Formats: sequence, structure tokens, C-alpha cells
Amino acid sequence: MCSTFSLSAKPCTGADNGKFLHSKSLVTRARAEVIAAPKRSSQRAFPRLLKHGIPHTDLQVHEIVERQSQANSLSKQDICRKPEFHPAFLEEAYERCRNICAEYAKTFYLGTRLMTEERQKATWAIYVWCRRTDELVDGPNAVLMSTAVLDRWEERLQDIFDGRPYDMLDAALTDTISKFPLDIKPFRDMIEGMRMDTRKFRYDNFQELYLYCYYVAGTVGLMSVPVMGIAAESEASAQSIYNAALYLGIGNQLTNILRDVGEDALRGRVYLPQDELAQFGLCDQDVFARKVTDGWREFMKEQIIRARFYFNLAEEGASKLEKASRWPVWSSLLVYQKILDAIEDNDYDNFTKRAYVGRTKKLLTLPLAYTKAQSMSRLILQ
Repeated sequence: MCSTFSLSAKPCTGADNGKFLHSKSLVTRARAEVIAAPKRSSQRAFPRLLKHGIPHTDLQVHEIVERQSQANSLSKQDICRKPEFHPAFLEEAYERCRNICAEYAKTFYLGTRLMTEERQKATWAIYVWCRRTDELVDGPNAVLMSTAVLDRWEERLQDIFDGRPYDMLDAALTDTISKFPLDIKPFRDMIEGMRMDTRKFRYDNFQELYLYCYYVAGTVGLMSVPVMGIAAESEASAQSIYNAALYLGIGNQLTNILRDVGEDALRGRVYLPQDELAQFGLCDQDVFARKVTDGWREFMKEQIIRARFYFNLAEEGASKLEKASRWPVWSSLLVYQKILDAIEDNDYDNFTKRAYVGRTKKLLTLPLAYTKAQSMSRLILQ
């Protein structure tokens, strides 16, 4: 219980080595909705935790959706003017992105193989940019991180959108931007999440944590919808589908946080709402002690309920995407839910045990994800 690396600008010329950097990756103060704690045999009255973070209006998600829904607006200021790349150069750029995705996101990568070739390539390019961005803070060169590095990375992002890629991997994203109505704001917001990681090591409440989850993971959902596409037969609003994509990112990041509590504690970081720890009679010292207590188990049960709440919201939108794009989304949903299952199987010991979903289990999710994607497609048509 509680007691008291430098990035310089230059134009993309020829086949650069394209050094790549891992993404974790990846906000609705929608009134004070709460999630009721499940019934228990104990007489103790458990706290009720907030379901939602801060309003999407505060994040300007509606504006992003409007801009990205305008498929014919590629000439707008924030959209890249397509540069002329040699076909062989672009082919190699996308091949490098494919290889990175296949190595570091195997299940998701396999799920992309049903998508059209153009959408596959675009998805890989976005994944690689997000991974490189995260590596600035969490990668092997993170000790060199500074505000100046992130500022330069944001300038480099603007160059990508302006058709002036720095290296081959940047060029793949520049080409993707020229083909799909991608807005720059979610990319900038992800960089802001990296800035948070350099200066903020505690979160007073869930609203603060939700904002962080939006920046580092919810943004990926906003980037992905224009590439994955919305099913023509879907009667749902574009806003609701974007919200579901954002919620998948929130659920994924909350799951990452719960999985990595022990590793983060070793770095002096606690990505858990301080007020909710206190509600269960816990504080940072209990996290650093790395001891599973009854109070910790009850705290974790409620955090897992919240993560599953966001996955449930994400499922509502997964069926509204283009049919060929649903498989990788369902694959991600199922794998991340299995991580939560693994935390429970470890008796909520996320201090000394890593909740791990083995390769075999991941591969076994692919047929189930495919079945769900197909069955959801039939439901839309009914």
C-alpha cells in the first residue's frame, strides 16, 4: 500500500539508404460517463472509472475528417504536389517499407495482403513513418533525443507533404500523400505525442492519459481511414467510422501501457492515472515495488475493462471499411485483446511477466479475423 540524432534537410536524390527507426505503437471528455465495476463477492465498494477522455471537438477530429473526406482536394495547401519519381526508385522505396512492416508487424502485414496493391503500399508507407517517429523517443538512439530533433522531424514532415522527401522511405509517403487525401494534422499530432514522452512522466487522470493515447496511437487510425476506404454500401457517417478507428488506437495504446507497466517502471515512468491509483490505495511506490497485491489486481481489472470498452467501440466501425481492408483491422483487434487475456492469465503480474501472444496464437487469429471481416460484410448488405 502507498506510503508517504540530428536530422539535416536535403532533397531526396537517388537510392538513399533510408535508415529506419519502432512504433508502439499508436479523446472524448464526452461527458462524465462512467464504467460500473463488476459485481464481486467482496463487500468492498469499488470505484467507478471514467470511460471517456476529452472531447473529439478539442482534438479537431471533425475538421480532419472533413478535409480527408474531400477526395478531389489534393491540390490544397497541406497536400503534397506530386513530384516525379523514377518508377524503379518508387518500387524500391515501397519494397523497403513492405520489408519493415513484414518484419515488425507480422500479423498486421499478413492482413494487408488482401488489400489492393495501391492500398497495401500506402499502408506500409504510413506504418514505416509512424515507426520511425516512435523510434526517435524509444529507439536505440533515444539518448540523443532533444526538442530540436523533434522540431527538425516536424519540418521534415512538412517537406514530405510539400513533395521534398529527404530519403527513400520519406519518398514512399510523399507518393502515398499524392494518391490519398491525407491531412498533415494527425502526423503532426503524433510528433506532439513524442514531445510529451520527453517531458511528462506522470498522468494525473484519465483525461490526460487519453490525450497522450490519442497523440501516439489514435492518430494512426485517422491516418489510415482514407487509405483503407469506407464501404460504399455503408450507411454510417464518415465521422463515426473515423471515431471507431481512433478508438482502436486508444484501445491498443491502453493495452500497451498495461502490458509494459514493469518495463516503464524501470525507467521511472508510470503511464497510469494517478487519481485512479489512489482510489485503490496505490501510488507510484507500489508500482516501483513490483509486487502484485489484491489492490493491484482490482485496479488492473478495471483498467482492462476500460481497454475492452474501446475495442468494443472500434468493432462497430471495422465492418464499415472497404471489404478488403477489414482483415488487418480485425487482426489487430483480436491480437491486442489476447494481450489483455494474457495479463489476466498472468494473475495481473505485469511487473515481472510480459503478457505475450506467441507467433502460433497470432497466426491462429488470422482465419478468425478473416471470418469476422467476411461476416460483417454480409451484415452490412442485409
